[in-house]
Amino acid sequence: MNTIMRKSVLSVAGLAFAGGVFAGPIAAHANPVDAKPTAVAVQAGVSKPQGEQSRVSLDGEQTANVKAIIAATKKAGLPERAAVISIATSLQESKLENLGHLGDANDHDSLGLFQQRPSSGWGTPEQITDPAYSTTAFLKGLKQVDGWQDMPLTEAAQTVQVSAYPDAYAQWEQQATDLVGQYWNS
Repeated sequence: MNTIMRKSVLSVAGLAFAGGVFAGPIAAHANPVDAKPTAVAVQAGVSKPQGEQSRVSLDGEQTANVKAIIAATKKAGLPERAAVISIATSLQESKLENLGHLGDANDHDSLGLFQQRPSSGWGTPEQITDPAYSTTAFLKGLKQVDGWQDMPLTEAAQTVQVSAYPDAYAQWEQQATDLVGQYWNS
């Protein structure tokens, strides 16, 4: 185990122990809370989310889109990190809504979960508004980014998307991580 990884593991273990020592007596006397545990994906070389984090409540359609992104990621044989990057990108681009043409509010001819453009070669409007197709197209671009697995989420997403707001993807990393943790194995 390399030195950085060993120090990271020991730091996390130390924090967990300290949290248990200080919170344990308090938690023992607390009223039970109806909460569902949230899985957190931890991977070597991936840092914690950058900057302030945003979060939106999801409806049934948005949740179905999360599941479609995860299914396409699994079908492509890619790890959870690819799903996290994909979901965070879609949260930024469309709030996980499969957007059609928005008239004057449209950004050029951008469509779908990832706001991909037919005029930029992402596919036909019908393809781009198919969650499985648009995710696969995004993942194809992601796989072409050298070292995407180890770079900050916003850098990986920006390299694929080429957005006018390159740092905006970072704010969705925690929610995307939580969603992948919740639905990856379901």
